[in-house]
Amino acid sequence: MSSRFVRPVVVQVGRHDLERVILDVNATILLRSIPHQTQKRKLAMDACLQVLRGEARTPLARRAFVAAALEAKILRSD
Repeated sequence: MSSRFVRPVVVQVGRHDLERVILDVNATILLRSIPHQTQKRKLAMDACLQVLRGEARTPLARRAFVAAALEAKILRSD
C-alpha cells in the first residue's frame, strides 16, 4: 500500500517560511508545526501511523492531515 497522497498538500509553517509541499504520510511537520496536542492533530498523527503500518488507507490520512493543518492555520493549498 502506498503512503503517497494522490494530491500534495501545501503548508506554510511560519509567516516568513517558504511553503512546503507534503507528498505523503511521513508528515513530521505535524509534530514540529502544531505545538498543542489538539484532537485533530492527534487524529492526523494516528491516521498517518496507521497507513505506515498498513492498517489504513492514504486518503483517510490525507483528510485528517488537511483538517489538522487547517485548524493550525498552516494550510495553503489542498
